[in-house]
Amino acid sequence: MISKTTIDKVYDQMRVEEVIGDFVQLKRAGSNLKGLSPFSNERTPSFMVSPVKQIWKDFSSGKGGNAIAFLMEHEHFTYPEAIRYLAKKYNIDVEETGTPSDDKADERESLYIVSEYAQQYFAQTLHNTEQGKAVGLTYFKERGFTPETIEKFHLGFSLDEWTAFTDTALKNGYKLEFLEKTGLTIVKDDRRFDRFKGRVMFPIHSMSGRVLGFGGRVLVQDKKAAKYLNSPESEIYHKSKVLYGIYYAKQAIAKADNCYLVEGYTDVIQMHQKGIENVVASSGTALTPDQIRLIKRLTPNITVLYDGDAAGLRASLRGVDLILEEGMNVKVCTFPEGEDPDSFAKKTACEDLVLYLEQNAVDFIRFKASLLMEESQGDPIKKASTIRDIVESISKIPDLIKQEVYVRECASIMDISEAVLFSTLSQILKNDAFEGQKVERRKPTLQVSHTPEQQAQRTTNRLEILEHDLIKYLLLYGNRTCTFTDIVLLTDEEEQLEEKEVQQELKVYEKIFLELQEDEIEFTNPDFKAIYQLLMSKFQENPDYNLDHFAAELPVELSEKVSEIIMEDENYQLDNWLRKDIVAKDKDAKIDVAIADIILNIRSLLVKHLVSHTSEALPEATPEEKQNILEEVMSYLQLQKILAKRLNVVVNY
Repeated sequence: MISKTTIDKVYDQMRVEEVIGDFVQLKRAGSNLKGLSPFSNERTPSFMVSPVKQIWKDFSSGKGGNAIAFLMEHEHFTYPEAIRYLAKKYNIDVEETGTPSDDKADERESLYIVSEYAQQYFAQTLHNTEQGKAVGLTYFKERGFTPETIEKFHLGFSLDEWTAFTDTALKNGYKLEFLEKTGLTIVKDDRRFDRFKGRVMFPIHSMSGRVLGFGGRVLVQDKKAAKYLNSPESEIYHKSKVLYGIYYAKQAIAKADNCYLVEGYTDVIQMHQKGIENVVASSGTALTPDQIRLIKRLTPNITVLYDGDAAGLRASLRGVDLILEEGMNVKVCTFPEGEDPDSFAKKTACEDLVLYLEQNAVDFIRFKASLLMEESQGDPIKKASTIRDIVESISKIPDLIKQEVYVRECASIMDISEAVLFSTLSQILKNDAFEGQKVERRKPTLQVSHTPEQQAQRTTNRLEILEHDLIKYLLLYGNRTCTFTDIVLLTDEEEQLEEKEVQQELKVYEKIFLELQEDEIEFTNPDFKAIYQLLMSKFQENPDYNLDHFAAELPVELSEKVSEIIMEDENYQLDNWLRKDIVAKDKDAKIDVAIADIILNIRSLLVKHLVSHTSEALPEATPEEKQNILEEVMSYLQLQKILAKRLNVVVNY
């Protein structure tokens, strides 16, 4: 187990904006930061981060919490994994107490551990064995990779022996079950052998740097062996959701606000070595929507770099349409015939390479038009088909303004009237809608339900809503001092209840505590109850306790609830209300009135419950007991009437 000292150090040093900034491009929005949700496919940012309160909230999925909660949601870490990740990020030594228990590590963690070991093994084999140095290291040096680059990308080599890796892993205590599930070892009947026998190795990392799988390239000419071989799909590796190099490129992509997309491992490595680090690869697989969304978290701009051959150009066209569907801006840059990003970068100086990419990156419509027009020269039928193909691509763009701009540009390039292109675009969109394909539709913003069950549910939840609001004021203003005006109920000479105003200066937490204690009110929602107790213990230790630290110090299971409550009022920032001449209500204006209103409503509900509960005893009561019960009910009804008057509501008896 990880020691409490280590956990405390992690909580003290972790910064939610730094942790999330490694995965999501964040932009300033007032005192907060905002970005596209990493948990849903959205085009308008609904993901908010509060550096002051050290919490985050994703309004599209409802998720939220502190930095640890983010890692557990996004990277599917266990709590100890998240602590270890943050300890590594902030250079904190991890202290262990006791012996780790095997049964605590789930299967996913075991697969990660085996993959991490394999990365280390292949790297050591590359540098410390004769075969590794003679074959693997020689190959990497021929590709022009420096020792620093080889170390940075953890490149390695798998011996050209059937069971070298598997035997060593088993000898070191790693289970065959997990070696097989990661695909590192192939098991057939009683035989087992290494999947990547005799290959140079390229570890594939997640965005957080964990080893997910491997790519291996064979170096001997063997018609039966695939040139490149990837790890099979596993619990931790899904090739359609992974981009090679994303871990090394994420910060550069966010900084440059652009991502270069290439095809192979060596393309990425060579570009990095030349100083262009905002580059990732689809690892030889066809580009997928999940891969595009991974980039979209960091930037809306993609420049596709492909080989100059016909196959490479055709491949780029397929990928372009997918990128457009995600609402991203796409350019295409091709290299001279016979060159690819790896070979071109290898022989080109950094400054010249940067200049070439800037000057030759072409907007997708110009690229597609020039490519297809070459194929249809002198053939009007082919030209018409080419124009329709381009309009098909434009139809993938969700932004209507961009659609119109590209239609006008296409009309100019292809020398055809805009009216014809707009008509064609309209027809394509109608067909897509008819066939049920993905199109932008307006969703109803308000749905009203009148079923009895839903009405009953709303009534049942009313007390929980009030508890929620009370916790919200504690979280936002618990240490603030306010002047509270109370109306005290006193008995006059005729034993009738009358009201009298009394003013008190108290901190918000003191006011709430005293009010709840007076009527012995307890929270019914277990999360709210736990948050309330933790808050009160903090205020008892220090009446001026800084609430900005509270969410970051919470257990993960409560941090999501707290972030949800705190960030509710920040949601209006996403809608730019002021630009629409709508002034948001000042939530700080009447704290004392709001708290008094919540307390009154809670009391009103409890009194209503007492009336109902007490009245239930009437049918079984004796005449004398009935008299007492009726008197008790009447006093509750009188109290309910007074509360209703103060709440400006009508009571129906």
